[in-house]
Amino acid sequence: MALSQKEEHILKTIVVASENNPNKPEYPPDHPRFPATPTYKIKVSGFTNVWLKDESKNLTGTHKDRMAWEMVVTYRDLLLSKKAGRIKKLPALSILSSGSAALAIQTQLRKYSLPNLRVLMDSQTKVDKVSCLKAIGCKVYLKDLGRKILNWEDILRLTNNRGGFDITSNDAYDPTVRFYDWLSYEIINSDAEYIFVPYGTGQLYENIMNIIKNELSYNRCDPRFRGNRQILKRASVLGATTTNPRSKADKLYAPFLPFANYSKQWIRFYQYTGLTGKMSRVYNLREKYLEQAMKVAGTQGINCEPSGIAGLGLLLQIKKNIPANKKIIIVNTGKTKNP
Repeated sequence: MALSQKEEHILKTIVVASENNPNKPEYPPDHPRFPATPTYKIKVSGFTNVWLKDESKNLTGTHKDRMAWEMVVTYRDLLLSKKAGRIKKLPALSILSSGSAALAIQTQLRKYSLPNLRVLMDSQTKVDKVSCLKAIGCKVYLKDLGRKILNWEDILRLTNNRGGFDITSNDAYDPTVRFYDWLSYEIINSDAEYIFVPYGTGQLYENIMNIIKNELSYNRCDPRFRGNRQILKRASVLGATTTNPRSKADKLYAPFLPFANYSKQWIRFYQYTGLTGKMSRVYNLREKYLEQAMKVAGTQGINCEPSGIAGLGLLLQIKKNIPANKKIIIVNTGKTKNP
């Protein structure tokens, strides 16, 4: 089936320089570069070699902009499929989101005149956040989610999108392989022995772990990897999450999100086979250390929100177990900007 003139134009504007050539990066789409965001040294009392990977420099302020670009690339594939006659129209995408992912994705979809995103949110979501998403074109569906476990079929049904695709889960689309692959290489190229990452949906944490596995067990030698393999073998990846429903790190608390693949057994297997350091796992962050992290960030002008800087809070919480002179990288996943 032929594309419309508008669709042909959209297809031509979605340009992917390469899948994994660091000399021809694909992100950010307007000014591709690798690394796409800066990493710089910060001061943390008791440590001498702490660095911050700052994802707040992205378009809408968080690492979710990388996921958003991949959704545009997915639509390029769908446009090619429509052109080949395999589908009759472009499907809509649905997502369960607290806001930042939906904002990032819809911003890109609107830029390329692609179908508006359908967003499932909890009925307790703040009115201004909902209004913000609606203002940029999202179709928002508010439901009492509570502690209900949702699968991809539930999300499509609740967003009136039975013919579309849910991008919250990896049932239709594997986020651990593609969403954050470039970011994962930017992180592990730092040669840090301790990597601290916020853990909400788990997609970034899982992606980092899988990229490390690919480099160490399969010897794929991806051209984006510029680090030291011996350091990578002993690097620990520490995820920071919360079980406190009243935590200021609200994007890390999501009892109704069942799609994370993390399990203690999975990490233990990685440790037994020499694919990750002994401290790799997901930790429950206590609120007082999150508050301390926000203060440290504030004194150094770091643009962040509590969820985004949770890795620094975890470092402060377990500082007695981390050698003072080892290289540490804190991933700041950023702070959502108002459109």
